[in-house]
Amino acid sequence: MKRAATPDTPPPSFEDDIRRLAEIVERLEKGDLPLEQSVALFEDGIQLARKSQAELNRVEKRVEELLAVKDDGTPVTRDLDHE
Repeated sequence: MKRAATPDTPPPSFEDDIRRLAEIVERLEKGDLPLEQSVALFEDGIQLARKSQAELNRVEKRVEELLAVKDDGTPVTRDLDHE
C-alpha cells in the first residue's frame, strides 16, 4: 500500500521509504502471501529501493562536493543550492 503525496501531505521522506521497504521485506520473508500479492509487494520494494538509492547517491555527491579540496589543499567552494 503506497502512500501517495497529495496537496495536503508531503511525499514520504527517505526514512519513511526505508521503513516501508523493511516492512515489505519482512512480509515477503514470511512466505505466506499469495503469488500476485508477493509480486506486487516486490515491485513496490524495487521502486522504493531504487528511489532510496538515488537519494543516497545525490547526498553522497553533495558530501563529496563539500569535502573536496584543490591540489594545493584549499577547499573547493561554491554557492549552496537552496532546495
